[in-house]
Amino acid sequence: MPAVQFSAMPTTDAAHIWNGGRDAYDNLPETMVSDGPGHPCRHCLRNIASGDEVLVFAYRPFPELQPYAETGPVFLHKQHCERYAADEVLPPVLSTSRDFIVRGYGANNRIVYGTGAVTPIADIPAYASTLLDRADIAYVHVRSARNNCYQCRIDR
Repeated sequence: MPAVQFSAMPTTDAAHIWNGGRDAYDNLPETMVSDGPGHPCRHCLRNIASGDEVLVFAYRPFPELQPYAETGPVFLHKQHCERYAADEVLPPVLSTSRDFIVRGYGANNRIVYGTGAVTPIADIPAYASTLLDRADIAYVHVRSARNNCYQCRIDR
């Protein structure tokens, strides 16, 4: 079973938004104020505290447009935060729900059918490892089980 590594949104993607860049739909991000848990920052992989400003924008964690390049809303601290670095440890933001969708993608950045499963938090590392043992899986996404929002990526 290979070790898994959890990866947050790349700092280059976050910096693009922090520096006034447009999102995956060519819109400027919206700003709101967090009312508490439920606004997971995709860069530091922590919940954004109540009262802190939040950027909301469409994010596409894929290198190019194609039919399987899922795009959806994500949150980012409005003030710069450090990227999640403990990549071998389950990120704090994944403790906010009882389960998540864990799904494998091929080297062509397409969903590998039959890999998506609603997975209890404690089982995420083992299920991701099982998927990454397969030759046809290049990486794994963790997504909200209720809204399918992108949370983070898992690699070997």
